[in-house]
Amino acid sequence: MQELTRSDKRRLRAERFEREAEKSIAEKAATAATIERETALAWLDRYYAEAMSAAVAEQIDQAKLEIQAAESAYRAGRGNQADIFSSRSALAALEDKASDIDRRIGNAKIALARWIGDAAQQPLGAKPAVDTIRLNEATLDTQLNHHPELAVLARQEDIAVAEAQLARANKKADWSVEVAVQQRGPGYSDMVSIGLSVPLQWDQKNRQDRELSSKLAQVERARAEREDMLRAHVAEVRAMLNEWHTDRQRQTRYEKELTPLANSRTTAIVAAYRGGKATLADVIAARRSEIEVRLQALQLEQETDRLWAQLNFLFPQNGGPGH
Repeated sequence: MQELTRSDKRRLRAERFEREAEKSIAEKAATAATIERETALAWLDRYYAEAMSAAVAEQIDQAKLEIQAAESAYRAGRGNQADIFSSRSALAALEDKASDIDRRIGNAKIALARWIGDAAQQPLGAKPAVDTIRLNEATLDTQLNHHPELAVLARQEDIAVAEAQLARANKKADWSVEVAVQQRGPGYSDMVSIGLSVPLQWDQKNRQDRELSSKLAQVERARAEREDMLRAHVAEVRAMLNEWHTDRQRQTRYEKELTPLANSRTTAIVAAYRGGKATLADVIAARRSEIEVRLQALQLEQETDRLWAQLNFLFPQNGGPGH
């Protein structure tokens, strides 16, 4: 038996399979963008964990020198034993912070290895240029319309449209031809039969029309989901852009004002301590304040660069009309 499918149905079925193939390609692009984005975030986490480790290591070296100075002053009769205990306590606190940062470095390497394998154990290169992103804020809505996740929903909408067109075409039934050869018993002669089947589609209102209505409703649902996701992505990206610009302004303030002022304050108190006008406790407090400012600056820089990675890798590097 062979069904004689009409040419428009064959074309619509082929188009449906083509839309499914396009959806698979869009899903591949979405996966590629996710991998690139997560790799960049993991790389930045390790980079800044190591930068914080270097900043704390520098402070540990200074704390050891302060212990030596306190011990020398105590032996010379110019200091007291409390200064030695205070400096040792400050060193212990810094070493504890260093241990916590080492834990973060280890976790960052594990997270990075999730994406790049054994290469995560190698030394990091220079930080990429994070001052610009590939998005054009003036045409953000148009660019995000090609976002990989939205492209997947757009292909899903195309599939729903193809299925609706196919359901409309199914309202006209296909004929079928049947040929049968029967080898019968000795009392009967063999028989060849030819049949033509012409389906009569009764009650289309409750059968084919309902199927078509269902497919059309799926088209509207897919279109509404895509439009809703587009609005959500536009709002989310605009909020991230606003936060990125604000954090860059704060980062500039740390670089030009807060960090230099904390460093100058420490330098001044150390000079006063050497001149006998400040105590070791003042020096320890100043160094603690300085390291906190430096770590806050690194934390802010990390958050700013993570926003950059999330914005810059919305689309895969080597594909997508959005960039």
